[in-house]
Amino acid sequence: MTDESTFPDDLLQLHKRLHRAHTEHRAYLADLPWSVEPIAGWARGERFSHRGDVLDSPGWSDEQKETVDRMWAEIRELSIAVADHPHWASVPRDVLVDARMRLKKQTRPAEPRIEVAEAA
Repeated sequence: MTDESTFPDDLLQLHKRLHRAHTEHRAYLADLPWSVEPIAGWARGERFSHRGDVLDSPGWSDEQKETVDRMWAEIRELSIAVADHPHWASVPRDVLVDARMRLKKQTRPAEPRIEVAEAA
Protein backbone atom coordinates (compact mmCIF):
# COMPACT_ATOMS: atom_id res chain seq x y z
CA MET A 1 0.00 0.00 0.00
CA THR A 2 1.20 3.50 -0.83
CA ASP A 3 1.69 6.18 1.79
CA GLU A 4 -1.04 8.53 0.66
CA SER A 5 0.68 11.55 2.24
CA THR A 6 3.36 11.44 -0.48
CA PHE A 7 2.51 11.99 -4.10
CA PRO A 8 4.42 11.11 -7.29
CA ASP A 9 6.38 14.02 -8.69
CA ASP A 10 4.51 13.99 -12.00
CA LEU A 11 1.18 14.30 -10.15
CA LEU A 12 2.52 17.18 -8.07
CA GLN A 13 3.72 18.95 -11.22
CA LEU A 14 0.38 18.40 -12.98
CA HIS A 15 -1.52 19.87 -10.07
CA LYS A 16 0.83 22.87 -9.84
CA ARG A 17 0.23 23.48 -13.55
CA LEU A 18 -3.52 23.26 -12.91
CA HIS A 19 -3.27 25.90 -10.16
CA ARG A 20 -1.26 28.16 -12.50
CA ALA A 21 -3.75 27.66 -15.33
CA HIS A 22 -6.64 28.66 -13.05
CA THR A 23 -4.73 31.73 -11.83
CA GLU A 24 -3.85 32.83 -15.36
CA HIS A 25 -7.45 32.29 -16.49
CA ARG A 26 -8.88 34.39 -13.64
CA ALA A 27 -6.34 37.17 -14.30
CA TYR A 28 -7.12 37.17 -18.03
CA LEU A 29 -10.88 37.32 -17.40
CA ALA A 30 -10.43 40.20 -14.94
CA ASP A 31 -9.01 42.36 -17.75
CA LEU A 32 -11.81 41.60 -20.22
CA PRO A 33 -15.01 43.61 -20.68
CA TRP A 34 -17.77 42.49 -18.35
CA SER A 35 -19.94 41.08 -21.16
CA VAL A 36 -18.87 38.64 -23.85
CA GLU A 37 -21.24 40.27 -26.35
CA PRO A 38 -21.56 44.04 -26.83
CA ILE A 39 -24.27 45.43 -24.57
CA ALA A 40 -25.35 48.83 -23.37
CA GLY A 41 -24.75 49.67 -19.75
CA TRP A 42 -27.23 51.26 -17.37
CA ALA A 43 -27.46 53.76 -14.59
CA ARG A 44 -27.97 52.76 -10.99
CA GLY A 45 -31.68 52.44 -10.34
CA GLU A 46 -32.51 51.57 -13.96
CA ARG A 47 -31.73 47.92 -13.26
CA PHE A 48 -30.46 46.09 -10.25
CA SER A 49 -26.84 46.94 -9.64
CA HIS A 50 -25.01 46.81 -6.35
CA ARG A 51 -22.01 48.48 -8.01
CA GLY A 52 -23.70 51.65 -9.17
CA ASP A 53 -23.62 52.67 -12.83
CA VAL A 54 -22.63 49.94 -15.27
CA LEU A 55 -20.70 51.13 -18.30
CA ASP A 56 -21.29 49.89 -21.83
CA SER A 57 -19.44 46.70 -22.69
CA PRO A 58 -17.82 46.49 -26.12
CA GLY A 59 -17.83 42.69 -25.83
CA TRP A 60 -14.91 40.38 -26.43
CA SER A 61 -12.95 40.19 -29.64
CA ASP A 62 -12.72 36.90 -31.54
CA GLU A 63 -9.11 36.61 -30.34
CA GLN A 64 -10.18 37.06 -26.71
CA LYS A 65 -12.92 34.44 -27.09
CA GLU A 66 -10.42 32.00 -28.62
CA THR A 67 -7.94 32.66 -25.81
CA VAL A 68 -10.58 31.98 -23.14
CA ASP A 69 -11.63 28.79 -24.96
CA ARG A 70 -7.99 27.66 -25.17
CA MET A 71 -7.45 28.39 -21.47
CA TRP A 72 -10.59 26.43 -20.53
CA ALA A 73 -9.44 23.51 -22.69
CA GLU A 74 -6.09 23.48 -20.87
CA ILE A 75 -7.83 23.56 -17.47
CA ARG A 76 -10.08 20.65 -18.50
CA GLU A 77 -7.14 18.59 -19.79
CA LEU A 78 -5.10 19.18 -16.63
CA SER A 79 -8.11 18.42 -14.41
CA ILE A 80 -8.68 15.12 -16.21
CA ALA A 81 -4.98 14.24 -16.02
CA VAL A 82 -4.95 14.87 -12.25
CA ALA A 83 -8.23 13.02 -11.61
CA ASP A 84 -7.25 10.01 -13.75
CA HIS A 85 -3.65 9.75 -12.55
CA PRO A 86 -2.67 6.12 -11.79
CA HIS A 87 -1.62 7.10 -8.24
CA TRP A 88 -5.26 7.28 -7.14
CA ALA A 89 -5.71 3.55 -7.76
CA SER A 90 -3.23 2.86 -4.93
CA VAL A 91 -5.02 5.08 -2.41
CA PRO A 92 -7.61 3.34 -0.20
CA ARG A 93 -11.13 4.50 -0.95
CA ASP A 94 -11.81 5.54 2.64
CA VAL A 95 -9.03 8.16 2.51
CA LEU A 96 -9.26 9.13 -1.16
CA VAL A 97 -11.06 12.43 -0.62
CA ASP A 98 -8.65 13.43 2.14
CA ALA A 99 -5.69 12.53 -0.06
CA ARG A 100 -7.04 14.65 -2.93
CA MET A 101 -7.54 17.58 -0.57
CA ARG A 102 -3.96 17.18 0.74
CA LEU A 103 -2.71 17.29 -2.86
CA LYS A 104 -4.64 20.54 -3.44
CA LYS A 105 -3.23 22.12 -0.29
CA GLN A 106 0.30 20.85 -0.91
CA THR A 107 0.45 22.28 -4.44
CA ARG A 108 -1.43 25.53 -3.79
CA PRO A 109 0.85 28.50 -4.44
CA ALA A 110 1.92 30.40 -1.36
CA GLU A 111 0.15 33.69 -0.77
CA PRO A 112 2.47 36.59 -1.49
CA ARG A 113 3.65 38.18 1.73
CA ILE A 114 2.83 41.83 2.08
CA GLU A 115 5.28 43.71 4.19
CA VAL A 116 3.65 46.33 6.38
CA ALA A 117 5.83 49.28 7.30
CA GLU A 118 5.75 50.09 10.98
CA ALA A 119 4.65 53.55 11.99
CA ALA A 120 7.43 55.65 13.46
